[in-house]
Amino acid sequence: MMLVPRRNSFDVFDDFFDDNFMGRREKSLMKTDIREKKDKYIIDIDLPGFSKDNIEISLDDGYLSIKGSIEKENNNNHDEKYVHRERFYGECSRSFYVGNNVKEEDIEAEFKDGILKIEIPKKDEKKSLPEHKTITIK
Repeated sequence: MMLVPRRNSFDVFDDFFDDNFMGRREKSLMKTDIREKKDKYIIDIDLPGFSKDNIEISLDDGYLSIKGSIEKENNNNHDEKYVHRERFYGECSRSFYVGNNVKEEDIEAEFKDGILKIEIPKKDEKKSLPEHKTITIK
């Protein structure tokens, strides 16, 4: 099994227009490190400003998906006008292929000090021979 990040979208111009002026703020979210140990993978994801209650981890068809959201403060003060704003409000997500043999109960997750740590055991993909099917001749 090999742990591979999954890109949610593909844009030919991502690298060419990769600067903050072009609205690429989402690129700085969910910075991720993946470490490999003998028996498991460890994923560390930076989620500063998030709370544990606003983070969702799901496993579907071999893909581990992490989704986080931060709600905007309800500030009804119309006298204030932002000159510059960098804090993030909204949703972000990442997906990783972990294989079809990994089950939800095998995965451990912990959120502490703005870092989500996920441990995924290494499991070999079962390589089975293709099923031999016959077609009836009429």
